[in-house]
Amino acid sequence: MTIVVTGAAGKTGLAVVAALARANVAVRALVHRLDQAGRLMQWGAAEAQVCNLYSADDLRAGFAQARAVYHICPNVSPDEVQIGVNVIAAAKQAGVAQVVYHSVLHPQTQAMPHHWHKLRVEEALFASGLDVTILQPTAYMQNLLANWGRISQEGILRNPYPIETRLSLVDLADVAEVAARVLTEPGHVGAMYELVGTPALSQTQVAEVLSEVLGRPVRAEAEPIGAWAARATGLGPAQRETLVQMFAYYARHGLIGNPKVLGWLLGRVPTTLRAFAQMAV
Repeated sequence: MTIVVTGAAGKTGLAVVAALARANVAVRALVHRLDQAGRLMQWGAAEAQVCNLYSADDLRAGFAQARAVYHICPNVSPDEVQIGVNVIAAAKQAGVAQVVYHSVLHPQTQAMPHHWHKLRVEEALFASGLDVTILQPTAYMQNLLANWGRISQEGILRNPYPIETRLSLVDLADVAEVAARVLTEPGHVGAMYELVGTPALSQTQVAEVLSEVLGRPVRAEAEPIGAWAARATGLGPAQRETLVQMFAYYARHGLIGNPKVLGWLLGRVPTTLRAFAQMAV
């Protein structure tokens, strides 16, 4: 039977669809707009369907005859809890056997609203009676690609938090591989997996790795959060404020996890930052 991926048009959804397609699984990709469907088919989806995540009718139609759902909420959505409740209700009505929820590392952190919202969805899943698996990835290495031109051409790694800030990172490809495994292998129902690829790295340490791979000096710089917010004109006010709070939390505490769980799930060492950077060059 089909596996459904919600929020399939984003970078996480595309990676999960591709990983499932490589596992010879029929994937139904739920997208926000019809013009996104063609790209999902190119990435391996068997079908793509427009779905409003606020619509019970759309979700029931999207989940019809599905064996499992991989739920990805739109990034930093202020409505994550309501959308999660909608997905749970539709999954129960459709008789879906398993829901895998794309959460986040340390969702219990109230100071980061989008983490806290994911914890509320996890709580609703626990109370749903569904067979549930929860994945909690840390920050993606792919986030570096948004500023790859400045990094590779100007030798500057700029972030809106101090250069001493320590973050554990993960390769999205590793996350997608695990998603495909928990959706296709037995034994993962009831599990909650932290997906972390690296030990905690300061931004100076990240810059050192990038320097070695690029063969040119890269220095880490801290950008004031206010300056970042002034540039983030493509985000809505709620999304921008959510990220401002996340960066402020990073500045105080970082985001620190452990790679052992991911290594166990993959059956290999998780992708290192150096290996990722070498693929990006």
